[in-house]
Amino acid sequence: MTANIISGTQVAAEIRQELKGRVAKVKEKGVTPALAVVLVGEDPASVSYVTAKAKGAEEIGMIEETIRLPADTPEEEVLKIVDKLNRDPKFHGILVQLPLPKHVSTDKVISYISPEKDVDGFHPVNVGRLLRGESCPLPCTPHGVQELLVRSGNDPAGKHVVICGRSNIVGKPLAGILMQKKKGANATVTVCHTGTKDMAYFSKQADIVVAAMGVPQAITADMIREGAVVIDVGVNRVEDKTREKGFRLVGDADFEAIKEKASAITPVPGGVGPMTVTMLLMNTVEVAEKIAGITS
Repeated sequence: MTANIISGTQVAAEIRQELKGRVAKVKEKGVTPALAVVLVGEDPASVSYVTAKAKGAEEIGMIEETIRLPADTPEEEVLKIVDKLNRDPKFHGILVQLPLPKHVSTDKVISYISPEKDVDGFHPVNVGRLLRGESCPLPCTPHGVQELLVRSGNDPAGKHVVICGRSNIVGKPLAGILMQKKKGANATVTVCHTGTKDMAYFSKQADIVVAAMGVPQAITADMIREGAVVIDVGVNRVEDKTREKGFRLVGDADFEAIKEKASAITPVPGGVGPMTVTMLLMNTVEVAEKIAGITS
């Protein structure tokens, strides 16, 4: 068996095409979806992500404005800017790019964003709403994982999903999303982590395994049962002297070995990664739709 490759690049393109139509309908109501991004410092990865968000917004017809601040900007100033954006009706979504400089509290800044404009889905209020099954912006990477499963014909309903990783960004919210009594969910969810004594015991029972540990190729082929679906959230640099840059990107799953055993698997790069920015755009469009009185 050779696994079907679940292309996040392809699914993200499909969703963006759908979003173009939704943005056009919102504009007909006199509302133009707008995203504000706050970037503190010049972290190369952060700059790259922000650039991708700007390009994505332009592609679907949204407005995107990036507020660039020096790395030494005081925390109080960052909070003032967030507060100003909260009160600005032009913007439907606010994203403060992480990581922030050490002198700026990530928790404080995230909590300062209006829950209604928190298109990253990290505000404590939205985390609570997610767990309760209430309407709210869903965290982008976990939501992207859900969309990949559903759109690739691997609906998690009735399946046993084992999530390897318990981060606040991926593991915990993904468990919350997939356990809901909703379309695209209804899964039985097990969460494994560094305190799990025998992770393979659980992963071998899974219909769907999500690798989100932040450890290169931590999930090996002997940890996966024949015919399972593997979603790899990890992006890790490993040394590779044969490459021009001296490294290559690998996931948290051993792709080459697992693809001969799984029924479907996401690649790295080109799997979950392209979905994250796309789901951010979707969250912003959904906020604008509510303002425009459009129900999806």
